[in-house]
Amino acid sequence: MTIYIAISIASVVLGMGFGYLISLKVTKSKIEDAEASAGKIVKSAEREAETRLREAALESKDKQLLIKAEFEKETKERSAEFLNLEKRLTQKEQNLDKKMEFLEKRDGENNRREKEILGRERLLTEKEEKCERRQKEQMQQIEKISGMSAEEAKKLLMGSMEQEAKFESAKMIKRIEDEAKESAEKKAKHIITEAIQRYSSDYTSEVTISVVNLPSDDMKGRIIGREGRNIRALESCTGIDLIIDDTPGAVIISGFDPIRREVARVSLERLMTDGRIHPAKIEEIVEKVKKDIDKTMREEADKLLFDVGISDLNTELVNLLGRLKYRTSYAQNNLSHTREVAFLCGIMAAELGLDIKLAKRAAILHDIGKAVDHHEEGSHPSIGAELARRYGESPKVVNAIAAHHGDIEPISTEAVLVAAADALSAARPGARRESLESYIKRLERLENLAASFKGVEKAYAIQAGREVRVIIKQGEVSDSESAQIARELAKKIQQELTYPGQIKITVIRENRYIEYAK
Repeated sequence: MTIYIAISIASVVLGMGFGYLISLKVTKSKIEDAEASAGKIVKSAEREAETRLREAALESKDKQLLIKAEFEKETKERSAEFLNLEKRLTQKEQNLDKKMEFLEKRDGENNRREKEILGRERLLTEKEEKCERRQKEQMQQIEKISGMSAEEAKKLLMGSMEQEAKFESAKMIKRIEDEAKESAEKKAKHIITEAIQRYSSDYTSEVTISVVNLPSDDMKGRIIGREGRNIRALESCTGIDLIIDDTPGAVIISGFDPIRREVARVSLERLMTDGRIHPAKIEEIVEKVKKDIDKTMREEADKLLFDVGISDLNTELVNLLGRLKYRTSYAQNNLSHTREVAFLCGIMAAELGLDIKLAKRAAILHDIGKAVDHHEEGSHPSIGAELARRYGESPKVVNAIAAHHGDIEPISTEAVLVAAADALSAARPGARRESLESYIKRLERLENLAASFKGVEKAYAIQAGREVRVIIKQGEVSDSESAQIARELAKKIQQELTYPGQIKITVIRENRYIEYAK
């Protein structure tokens, strides 16, 4: 037992010694490992330090290269700027050289021109002196040939002028006497007219004048315009007289052509509504109103044809029929007269059992010649018959038109009805007045006489036929030719027309230059 204990103790002691030895060996091994590890760490740290040193060196080198590149770039840019600046300076220098050269050339040219002008002045002076010498020589020759001195020639000329002045004064005295007689005749006519107007003032006003109401009396000044240019433009474009007197709130439009009077009335109303009243606007408005009047005349013709039941009339005849709206015969409106004749013919044809449409058709066209009779020679029945024949109307219609005033024999009963209906319509109390028709024909004759001259664009008889205004084409007639037209027209009027007093002739030639700023 003791042996076992001793063996055990010895085993423990040996084990402990063996464990200590093992522990020492393990510790020594760990120390060696630690030393080896420390050596590796140191070596690694050294390598890392070397690497970082190399990287720092490379980085520093890169920064140096970058700085160098930026410096070189900046240097190149500055060099380019200096080059551009040098080029600009060179260009400016060249431009200055060119300007100096141009100025030198211009100075030389001015000097040359100055010399030329001085030379021309010398030549002109020499020519003037030469002309004076020649004039003196010619005067001496004339005095020698005529046997009279300059003073004697002056006395002879003055005597001739005195004789001419006496002749002109005699003519003036004769004209004054004629004007006095005319004034007395006017006074007598005025007294008679006043007596007539007490019975038919409304009738006369409807025929001869139109009244345009004004919003205020200030509008009269705008209508007249600066120095009267607006009222002259309106009268020139329309061929009417515009009377602006003391009548409050109204302007009177006077004229014997109803179409012109209506154009003037509507134009004036539109100008007042628009507010812009000047010659250019007046011309524009008048042209538009003329087109509107043409449209109105066509509408009136269409309405008349619809009322009487005629739908197959030629377009040109329809247009001419519409013109009768503003045409009068002895103060009777032709379109109203035509309507009345058509209905009378229709009624009479129905009562007699005749062709109603034929009778109405002939009645509608019986006065169609009055729409163009101031443009063509001949009576309105013959002109109307020719128009109807030209546009394909039947022989019976043509005959009814030509025969309604008894110029030829009628070939049908419908033609007789047309003549009878025409007489019935004209025979109504107050329907017609003969003096107005003859008066209008005289004015139309005066205008046609003026328009017959070459280069005349328009001609208007105004002031009750006491004045005719002739508008000529600027590009075709010169100023001297305009004066010649005025003289020749005066002679032609004296030879071909019969008129009281005297007629003033005004020839207008206008230059216009128009440009547009875009």
